[in-house]
Amino acid sequence: MTRARILVVDDVPQNVKLLEQLLTLSDYEVITASSGAEGLAKVVSGKPDLVLLDVVMPQMSGYEVCRAIRANPATQLLPVVMVTALDPGEERVKGIEAGADDFLSKPINQPELLARVKSLLRIQSLNNEVAKQKAELAEVRLARLRRFLSPKVADLIVSGALEDPLATRRKEVTIMFVDLRGFTAFSENAAPEDVLAVLREYHATIGHLVGKYDGTIEHFAGDGVMLIFNDPQPLDDPAYAAVAMAVELRDEVDKLARGWTKLGYNLGCGIGIAQGFATIGTIGFPGRQDYGVVGAVNNLAARLCAGAESGSVLVSKRVHARVEGRVKAEPVGALTLKGFQSPVPAFSILSLKHEEELADGR
Repeated sequence: MTRARILVVDDVPQNVKLLEQLLTLSDYEVITASSGAEGLAKVVSGKPDLVLLDVVMPQMSGYEVCRAIRANPATQLLPVVMVTALDPGEERVKGIEAGADDFLSKPINQPELLARVKSLLRIQSLNNEVAKQKAELAEVRLARLRRFLSPKVADLIVSGALEDPLATRRKEVTIMFVDLRGFTAFSENAAPEDVLAVLREYHATIGHLVGKYDGTIEHFAGDGVMLIFNDPQPLDDPAYAAVAMAVELRDEVDKLARGWTKLGYNLGCGIGIAQGFATIGTIGFPGRQDYGVVGAVNNLAARLCAGAESGSVLVSKRVHARVEGRVKAEPVGALTLKGFQSPVPAFSILSLKHEEELADGR
C-alpha cells in the first residue's frame, strides 16, 4: 500500500527535523521545504497528500502560501494544517480565512498532531475516491458524446464550455446530407471487403473535414451521412461553414473516385444543404438514446441531396442568401421534391470565391 506523503514547510531546521522524525516513525513519507516559495514548488512537484505549514516565515507567510494553494484548482482541496507559536485564538481565525483545514499550536502535542493528520488524510482519501468516480462518470459521458461529436466538441461539453447536446432545445441550424451516387449497385455486386474499404476511405474523409469546419455528425447510414452546423457548437456563419466543407468534400471524394474507377467502381458524391429551425435533443428509449434533430429543414436537406447529381452541391434559397457573394453558384430553378407541396428554389454551388475575387467584388 502506498504511504501517504506529507510536506513540511518551516524555516526553522529544528522544527522540520522534529516533524520529519515523528511522521517518518508513523510510516509517512515526508518531503520538506524551508520557505513559502519552496513549499509552493514542492506542492506541485512532490504532489503531497497533506501540508504542515508554519505560519511565520520570511518573505512569504504561511497564510500567503495557503491562499496560493487554494487558488490553484489542482490543489484547492489539498489538506493544509497551519502550525504556529502565536496566539492560537487569533491565528486560528486568520488560518481559516486563508483556507486552512486545521490548526496546531507550538510546542507540538505529538498525539494530537498524528490524530489530526490521520483524520485529514482519511477525509482526503474519501475526496480522492469521489473525484475518481466523478472522472470515471465523465469518461463514460465523454465516450457517449464522442459517438456523434468530434473529440474537440465533446471535450468542450464535458468541461462545461458548451451546452449539453442531450438537453432538448429549439435552434436555427444548417443541415447537410451527403450520399454516394452509385453505391447501391456497387454494394450489390462488389465483395463485402471492397465495400468496407470504400466506406472507410469515404468516412475518414468526412470525419477529417467535419472537425476542420466544426460540424457535428448526426448519424451514419452506410453511404448516407447527416451533418449539423451550429449545434452543439455555436458558429458565427454556419451556412458558409457547411458550404465550404461541402465544396472541399466534393473535391476530396472526386479524388477518391478516380482511384475507385481504376478498380471498376463508378461512384460519386451528391450533397444537399438547407438551413432552418429544428428541435434538438435526445431521441430513443431508456438504455439507447442518441443525439437527434427534428424539423422540416432535415427533410429539405435530404431531398436536395437526393436530387443532387454526382459532383453536385445543391443548397436551399436560404443557404444561398447567407453565402451569396462569397461563392460561385447558379440557380437550378424550382425543384419538385418529394414531401413538398410546392416546387422548391435551389442553387448549385460551383466553387468558393478566392480572396482576390472577393476583394475585386467579382
